[in-house]
Amino acid sequence: MIKFLLEKEFKQIFRNPFLPKLILFMPVMMLLIMPWAANQEIKNIKLSIVDNDHSSYSERLVNKVIASGYFILKDVSGSNDEALKSIESGKADIILEIRPEFEKDLIKTGISNVMISANAVNGTKGGLGSAYLAAIMNDFSHDITSEWGLNVNKEIIPTIDIVPHNKYNIYLDYKVFMVPALVVMLLTMIAGFLPALNIVGEKEAGTIEQMNVTPVNRLTFILGKLVPYWIIGFVVLSICFILAALIYGILPVGNLLTIYLYAGIYILVVSGLGLVISNYSDTMQQAMFVMFFFMLILILLSGLFTPVNSMPDWAQMISKINPLSYFIEVMRSIYLKGSGILELLPQFFALCGFALFFNTWAVLSYKKSN
Repeated sequence: MIKFLLEKEFKQIFRNPFLPKLILFMPVMMLLIMPWAANQEIKNIKLSIVDNDHSSYSERLVNKVIASGYFILKDVSGSNDEALKSIESGKADIILEIRPEFEKDLIKTGISNVMISANAVNGTKGGLGSAYLAAIMNDFSHDITSEWGLNVNKEIIPTIDIVPHNKYNIYLDYKVFMVPALVVMLLTMIAGFLPALNIVGEKEAGTIEQMNVTPVNRLTFILGKLVPYWIIGFVVLSICFILAALIYGILPVGNLLTIYLYAGIYILVVSGLGLVISNYSDTMQQAMFVMFFFMLILILLSGLFTPVNSMPDWAQMISKINPLSYFIEVMRSIYLKGSGILELLPQFFALCGFALFFNTWAVLSYKKSN
């Protein structure tokens, strides 16, 4: 019986002129565009300089800031008030004001002050831009200290050199961090939305009545709906792996079979959720809105863009019942750290629990009338 149900489902999918194209082209477009768009690195920060010293050291500092690659020099203002007008007009994001006698104080006392004024309407750009400038100032100070070698009292200056070593993402490439999570989001949308529209689509077409008069039980019917999207999920996942390797050179450090194991469970989770929504919906429009509501919450509270640990306590509690957050953690751990099943056992049991819960609910909520 299950064989004929699967044959019916695949025929319906391939006879649809839109679905096969969606399954093939959505991963391509997502991985071509999203890793570049969903990038939290702040660059091209518009900078306004107020140089009240006009010395060799102030000029050297300005050149170092511009050479960092994070800032674009928009104007050199004559005063702080003039630079603030650039901020108000949107011409500049950050003001770097170099005080008078900057070089004199630096040589005489070893200490000199600069002022950083940031437009914090965009808090991320203002905060990171100020942090970038502060890091450049520290590096500039270290360069000066290394050149002098002596302080004002001609005594050796003790210095500590900090050499950072980044684990798992050596060059801090944001795409390496985002691509595995975007694959999870893509898998969620395809394996969640398509089942959500399946049963309700048959309700609108009237074909569900033909199924209701057959001897097919509820469990077999739900399995017939799950398996095709389970296979489609693996196809989409394989396409994503190939694109990530070819376009970005990102390969999983861990075992690829471990990813497929967890993906197989996760696809059952989101497909089961989609079938539950489809069982309770009367129209495709209703199913789409309900599924979009849940997808929005799941994605925003999954740790995809912001770490879960930085969220409020109530949001962290919600993330505990968010299957998306568990699979994102699995993907990043296997891709970046090479984690195995033993290290990811809590996520394994959590996803198995979600899969059992949603698919049992889908079976029980399907109302079959003979």
